[in-house]
Amino acid sequence: MTTASPRLFRTAGVLFGAVLATLLTVSTSGAALGGGVGNGSEAGAAVSARTDVFMKDTASDVGNEPHGAIYSSFFNSPDVKICPSAIECASHTNPVVGSTSYIFVKLRNPGPYGSGISSGTLRAYYTTSGGAANWPAHWTPIGSKSLPVAPGETVTSIAWPNVPSIGHFCLLLRWESETDPMNFEGTTTSINTQYNNNLAWKNANTVPATPGGPPVDRPYALANALPVPANFDLVFRPADQAAPNLKILVDLGPELFERWVRAGRAGDGVRVVGRTQLEVDPNKAQIRDLLINPEERPVVKLSFAVGEGGQKPYVLQVLQVGPAREGGEKFVLGGVDYTIVSGRG
Repeated sequence: MTTASPRLFRTAGVLFGAVLATLLTVSTSGAALGGGVGNGSEAGAAVSARTDVFMKDTASDVGNEPHGAIYSSFFNSPDVKICPSAIECASHTNPVVGSTSYIFVKLRNPGPYGSGISSGTLRAYYTTSGGAANWPAHWTPIGSKSLPVAPGETVTSIAWPNVPSIGHFCLLLRWESETDPMNFEGTTTSINTQYNNNLAWKNANTVPATPGGPPVDRPYALANALPVPANFDLVFRPADQAAPNLKILVDLGPELFERWVRAGRAGDGVRVVGRTQLEVDPNKAQIRDLLINPEERPVVKLSFAVGEGGQKPYVLQVLQVGPAREGGEKFVLGGVDYTIVSGRG
């Protein structure tokens, strides 16, 4: 495979000015939901009543809005995890199809924008595991819980009965409170997550791959929140250490593969190995210029295979990169952290 130095992409947390102004105009409410208050006694009451509960986007997140950094895993919140029972587990697990799983969430109070006991409702949603997702079109409600959150850390859970058959998901958690409003909400989940500290995105998946064993498949959904067709990239890279003896195949499917061919087969660290399949270098690869139309949700198949003697566990990030506005620069829209462990999928 040929590998070129990856281009630098920016996340929403460093896109101020024109991009944010554009997104505010397409907010689902038609206007920003947070920010300033009026004058007089009513304004003083509103300020004194302001609370701020937040969930971390990353381990270093302290609740500032916006939050994001170059290649930051803002889509894998450390404050959200799935457990197989109502007893909190040590680490995030894949939900079991047909079972009742439990989504544990850590709510932190206060954040940097308020104080005091906050009352509200925590809501959980899911979508097919992948990169970008449009709000609210691609998200299905799981359940909710209303509760007060006192200063400190509050851990609560929402039951997820009869987990659907696709088996691999992204989660979105929303803390909704009259005294802790959203800044704004548009159709791009990545922007919403980084500009609202009461939103948390959890895109993490465990891949139990036996060395020398058969490949393990995972779905990966793409999306376009723009009103016009646009080109997007799939980026593959280790989250920390290199991934020796890991083989990854990407099956784009007939339609997406044909669009990629028409666009010139752009990419780094990739090669065609089948009718619609590409093999990618897990240590640094990009499949560029995948045309996605508005409201489409194409799902590609990722196949993971580990050779004998492969070093595990390790985490591979698969990111969707693209524009936030027509003709704008590309940045990370979302992704999944795949943890490769020993076992069978």
